[in-house]
Order: sequence, then C-alpha cells, then structure tokens
Amino acid sequence: QVQLVESGGGLVQPGGSLRLSCAASGLTFSNYVAHWYRQPAGTERELVATISKVGDSMNYADSVKGRFTISRDNSKNTVYLQMNNLKPEDTAVYYCQAFRPAWGGPEVYWGQGTQVTVSS
Repeated sequence: QVQLVESGGGLVQPGGSLRLSCAASGLTFSNYVAHWYRQPAGTERELVATISKVGDSMNYADSVKGRFTISRDNSKNTVYLQMNNLKPEDTAVYYCQAFRPAWGGPEVYWGQGTQVTVSS
C-alpha cells in the first residue's frame, strides 16, 4: 500500500520560514518524480515545485522562485520543501505527489495535505 505523509505545516508570520516533509512508503521512491502542489481555499490546486528522480533538476512556479527550495533524500524516501520569506498569499494546503509515467497511464500518488497559514 502506497502512502505519502506530509508534515511540517503550521502558522507562521509573514517573512518566516517553514520546512515541509513528505515521507513515502510502499513504493521505490527513487523511481518517481516528486512534486509539491498547493491549494488555497476556494481555488484550484497549483504546482509549486518539481524535483527529478535523482534530485539533480528542480523547477519552481514563478510565485515562489528564490524563496522556496525543493529537495529529496531517496535513502529516506522523503521529499522536502523549504519555504522562506513566506507571504500571506502562500497560505494554502500543501500536497506532495509522486509521479511516474507508465504504459497503461501514469502512476500518481498524493499525500493528504498539510495546512500552511501565513498571518500576523
């Protein structure tokens, strides 16, 4: 059974930092590209950051470039999102996703999400 479990969310003041973690089990994590998405209340889920299977390539949404850093430790089956200089507009539920193309359709797994609230 595949599970992705996020942690590290919470309430932080503007300008503060948080580090999200996503621990995967039940799959060979190094075979999957990892993404972080977020979904502010009342809006659609949006892609925040992507990291390649071995962690040598990363991409970010323009809104978080220079502030967020995605990384992974395949020995721990974990992907991270370091978030610095947080802004109120970063408030959202953050989800991790593991993705792998497959002949019968992509394999996609989601975590349950962790709430990040940026407010003074």
